[in-house]
Amino acid sequence: MSEPMLAADGRPLKASLNRALRRQKIRALLLIAPLLFFILLTFIIPIGQMLFRSVENQIVGDTIPRTVAQLDSWTAETGEPPNETVFRALYYDLFLAAEAKEHTRLGSRLNYEQAGISSLFRKSGRGLDDLGDAYQDVLEDQNDIWGEGAFWYAMMNAGADDTVAESVLQQQRGLMARLTGESVNSDIGFAPRADIAQALPLTTQQYTDWALYTVNFDEDIVAEEDPWESIYAALADDLRASGAATRIGDYTGPGAEELQAAFASIGDLPAQSYTAAFEEIDEDWLSVDVWQTIQTYSPPFTSGYFLNAIDLEKTPDGVAWQSEDEQIYLTLFWRTMVMSLAITVSCILLGYPVAWLLANLPASKANLLMILVLLPFWTSLLVRTSAWKVLLQQQGVINELLVWIGIVGDANRLVLINNATGTIIAMTHILLPFMILPLYSVLKTVPPSYLRAAKSLGATNWTAFWRVYFPQSVPGIGAGSILVFIMSIGYYITPEIVGGTKGVFISNRIAYHISSSLNWGLAAALGAILLAVVLGLYWLYDRIVGIDNVKLGG
Repeated sequence: MSEPMLAADGRPLKASLNRALRRQKIRALLLIAPLLFFILLTFIIPIGQMLFRSVENQIVGDTIPRTVAQLDSWTAETGEPPNETVFRALYYDLFLAAEAKEHTRLGSRLNYEQAGISSLFRKSGRGLDDLGDAYQDVLEDQNDIWGEGAFWYAMMNAGADDTVAESVLQQQRGLMARLTGESVNSDIGFAPRADIAQALPLTTQQYTDWALYTVNFDEDIVAEEDPWESIYAALADDLRASGAATRIGDYTGPGAEELQAAFASIGDLPAQSYTAAFEEIDEDWLSVDVWQTIQTYSPPFTSGYFLNAIDLEKTPDGVAWQSEDEQIYLTLFWRTMVMSLAITVSCILLGYPVAWLLANLPASKANLLMILVLLPFWTSLLVRTSAWKVLLQQQGVINELLVWIGIVGDANRLVLINNATGTIIAMTHILLPFMILPLYSVLKTVPPSYLRAAKSLGATNWTAFWRVYFPQSVPGIGAGSILVFIMSIGYYITPEIVGGTKGVFISNRIAYHISSSLNWGLAAALGAILLAVVLGLYWLYDRIVGIDNVKLGG
């Protein structure tokens, strides 16, 4: 049996070659690693986060988690609003959200699905103190000590020898972190007592919420501050709850006498219900549609943005078309594709002769013409677009010239602005260089001798061009067409200025939702659909024409 060939270092030759190749690959990877990291950090991750917003819907469950849990047993088919338990959960959820200034974000999110909910949440956030105030006043009338923050702290906080209700602390910390989207420290100089958590479970939760917020966000000391009004409402609920007599009777810690006295006079507490309290704030809280919207969009992920992006919506009976006056996105998608194709064709028709001249003129003249082609790049896009707005208006230069020549009458001036025509004209001018340059780079490589040879064999000028010259320019047309088409799909400044209502693209709505309505979920869904359409068209182009036939010269 023959021995394996050895390298100079005594290793097997095959192993040495594999080791050398592996080193080369690692070295090449290290050379491009900074670029890959830069692309990942500035391109892939931001786009991925933006596209994730098209399905992300955690704000409802994070802002009113207890309400969402209670809504599982409610159905809109009853035609009645939820029961008192749901309204009670909403009170405590919304009180905390209002203190954290998060209730308006929730209202804005749900307002995308049903108009008016945003103002409902804002109004409710301002009116939640009244219910707790009523309980607080009665308790303080019985004993002034209920109004002292130090008493509350002594009753709720675990001492060195007391058992801590760690599960309550961590549960409320998690709720607070999801609500605010920020890190919440549980080492706050307060920990709920296990025995008070057993005697007053709801009060302990609310006091813990307040303590976490006081330290982490208000940056105050728990023992020195007075508790929120919601804690008094929670105490009243605990005093009225089933089995309260046993739990409070078994409690022997700080504040036991005051608790027993409060329980003994429970009949003095107001009998106001949470349902009635929310009805007093706004009667819309009794609307089944409001609660149905909350329930429909309570899961952490939703298809609602994508449905809205294609003029559909979620309903109790499933997916349905939106009302006709709200169906705009499919029209905008279709308009974007058709007008982008029209701009691409117009760039081909105008750019091909210019590219042919550049490729066949003497160098001195070609260089001068190339400067004119590149000249628009030295002018601001906004300036060029604004100039077209001046040129195309009915009292603009173009109409004045046509009237002066006599082509159109003064009373029949052409409408070239604030419509699709104006968008196509302005964007053709802006994108024309992106068609000319790839065409020129390809046409420059076509030898003139090919045409002379074709003519010498009896071909006419047209036949020589169509059969010999044009096929060799197709790769340049393909490269320019892809460049112009993709860029025109994403333009929004030019359509916004000269397009009016009939010449805007889907990109204009994406920009609107990002910068004005702040509906980033819908903007992300529209962007994701547009990206999918572009990739589909790219795949179709590759299947029909072949991406290998696209060249930029050479």
